[in-house]
Amino acid sequence: MSGAERLTRRTVIDKAIALADAEGLDALTIRRLAQELGVTPMALYWHFKNKELLLQGVADHLLSAVTPEFDPAAPWNVRLRMMIETLLLVMRRHPSMTGILSLIEKKDVPSFTRATEAALGLLAQAGFTVEEGYFVSSYLLNGVIGMVGNRPGCPGGLGPEEAAEWRRQRRLALEALPPDQFPCMIEFAKTFEREADEERYYAFGVDLLISGVESMAAAARGRTEPGG
Repeated sequence: MSGAERLTRRTVIDKAIALADAEGLDALTIRRLAQELGVTPMALYWHFKNKELLLQGVADHLLSAVTPEFDPAAPWNVRLRMMIETLLLVMRRHPSMTGILSLIEKKDVPSFTRATEAALGLLAQAGFTVEEGYFVSSYLLNGVIGMVGNRPGCPGGLGPEEAAEWRRQRRLALEALPPDQFPCMIEFAKTFEREADEERYYAFGVDLLISGVESMAAAARGRTEPGG
């Protein structure tokens, strides 16, 4: 049996994810993917007519985990946190997802639609209108994308000595600022003396997003309750 005959949609998606993870989204082309799979580009067109549809397939597969099995008795904010943490985990494992989401029509991705529906339902339980819930879910998505895209620490691929030098240069650049104008930035420079704590950074970010939603939900309930 030839490589083309053995090819399945899932095989293509898995290889596309592996290629994007290893070399970045720019490396993910139909031609390169065909080479990795040992087939001609035409063989891929049986499953995906173009790169946009391929990216939609990748997104649909990866985002399927974002709507997990909930404990029906769990409060809305616990379930919403679970969705945010799962989305964050997916994007940390597959950073190219941040770029993919900016390139595709998210409405054409079934798992994205299911996740949005689940989030809207939870936010309705919290007291938001459907329109407000859509605002909140959009801000949460972009908050997670921002967290992953702006994670602290050195650029990837640096060895320990190179990373230490990168941090030293960043610290020196901040410490060279005029102290009468930028005292807080100079104080922040001290954080570059050690490696960034990524786990703390992400946990802080999730807490920040959730606490904001919880605070607004309390205010929304206050408006609808008698005497509110």
